[in-house]
Amino acid sequence: YILRKMPVAPLLPFTVTPNRKSAIPTSFRLTEKFILLLVFSAFITLCIGAIFFLPDSSKLLSGGFFRSSPAVETNTRTGLESSNSGSAGNVERVLDKIKKDHEQALLEIIFPCFFVPLPHSPFLPTCQMMKHAWDGYRRYAWGSNELRPVSKQGHSSNLFGSIKGATIVDALDTLYVMEMFEEFDAAAEWVEKNLDFNVVSVEVSVFEVNIRFVGGLLSAYYLSGKEVFRRKAVELGEKLLPAFKTPTGIPWALLNLKSGIGRNWPWASGGSSILAEYGTLHLEFMHLSRLSGKPEFAQKVMNIRKVLNRLDKPQGLYPNYLNPNSGQWGQHHVSVGGLGDSFYEYLLKAWLMSDKSDEEGKKMYYDSLQAIETNLMRKSSSGLTYIAEWKGGLLEHKMGHLTCFAGGMIALGADGAPGDKTGHQMELAAEIARTCHESYARTALKLGPEAFRFDGGVEAIATRQNEKYFILRPEVIETYLYMWRFTHDPKYREWGWEAVQALEKHCRVEGGYSGLRDVYASSPNHDDVQQSFYLAETLKYLYLLFSDDDHLPFDHWVFNTEAHPLPVIRKDQTDQPNEVE
Repeated sequence: YILRKMPVAPLLPFTVTPNRKSAIPTSFRLTEKFILLLVFSAFITLCIGAIFFLPDSSKLLSGGFFRSSPAVETNTRTGLESSNSGSAGNVERVLDKIKKDHEQALLEIIFPCFFVPLPHSPFLPTCQMMKHAWDGYRRYAWGSNELRPVSKQGHSSNLFGSIKGATIVDALDTLYVMEMFEEFDAAAEWVEKNLDFNVVSVEVSVFEVNIRFVGGLLSAYYLSGKEVFRRKAVELGEKLLPAFKTPTGIPWALLNLKSGIGRNWPWASGGSSILAEYGTLHLEFMHLSRLSGKPEFAQKVMNIRKVLNRLDKPQGLYPNYLNPNSGQWGQHHVSVGGLGDSFYEYLLKAWLMSDKSDEEGKKMYYDSLQAIETNLMRKSSSGLTYIAEWKGGLLEHKMGHLTCFAGGMIALGADGAPGDKTGHQMELAAEIARTCHESYARTALKLGPEAFRFDGGVEAIATRQNEKYFILRPEVIETYLYMWRFTHDPKYREWGWEAVQALEKHCRVEGGYSGLRDVYASSPNHDDVQQSFYLAETLKYLYLLFSDDDHLPFDHWVFNTEAHPLPVIRKDQTDQPNEVE
């Protein structure tokens, strides 16, 4: 089918007006009695249906699952700082607590994907999109990392080495929150029987394996309570630890999981590590310490901050490159898009995930955001706010699709902004969302390019052929979701619906969904890759955009940069923040 317009549910009268001549119910006409009977029957049916189908969000919002008792939280913390033998019992108590709370509270985070309360609800198309993407992968590429939906075969990126099943692990939590349990069970069975990290004999990207595999497994564990996901996440996390064996503790970008030998990308400024890669481990590694009782995970990511805090920042900015041997910056290139993006995201989310006890992460985030606003944010002649890239003090007036996540990030952090800057930051977030929407609206296919420019007389348009492609990225939809949650401005849902229509019209093929080579072309030219993050991020963000706000609420869940929800780690008031050394 082709989705044509944003559906609008008609408002229907909830009561029936009696005949004006009738003063009491006994004087109703027969037809009026029949109508009243129908209304009463419908009301009773609605009440019964609500009991069985609608989630009771009061328990979820009260934090029944997320707010552990002081004793449990104390045990958790003690477990991280005690001997391995002592920590084992504490970890067991933490896991027992999670499992006991699971049945009571986690069921309430599900909004049934195929329970559609209104005709033409956006829920149904987003769920059908997920089912089509998953079914294509399961039929043509099961066990491969990704799908080629046009040629109907598997596709594997070298980012994952010999690890298989990226789409399966990436999609686990999306399947679960959409209540696609048959598909989820099949994925869980595959993980149990086939996800093997011991056969890997080639290099993997530490960053990609962490956000997709470790993040996906952690999220699946917290949602479903299945022990296999916790066990696999910890196992993989342990295999990533040798990446930190550098003179500074700044991890390598690439790691051979079998030999433990690491190195950096050869193109990265004199053998440097990349800000967005070594800076996007914090959320997952803090949870790995919590679930394993091993403080080493937390220690590794906290050490990264120590290295960064010792360095001078040019104009308060964090360059994209850092040498792991010397501990000095490489080229002074700064970007809130590729190479830099999720570092800033994880500073904010580390503070939020710590129940706002991580004051160091909070300060680093707001200080860096101020430097970004001062040095990188600019406004075009027509009034579009964009975030440029900084190269040795000179601005390149280009903004990447990846940078569009920043609107959502700034909105998420606005409430905690220092001073009276909350309103100002929400305005910035809204302006960035508008700019990114314009980058979509100004293309022929109504989907955004990989990068767009503000120079040479153009605004929010890609001018180079190698920037005109669209690979099913989620960042613009992500910002729409955050802006909708914090403002309830209907335009964000309308913009999301425009994206649904464009995806269905131009990216959907018989075997799944494909990226596009040129969004300015009059007809789609498919790149024949269904990225795993399309199922993990793009479709999940679209689904949540049209969900109620108490479905995976932001005050209880923090999304990693691959959109895998991780619970806020509640701290007892007696705990000291950043105690892990």
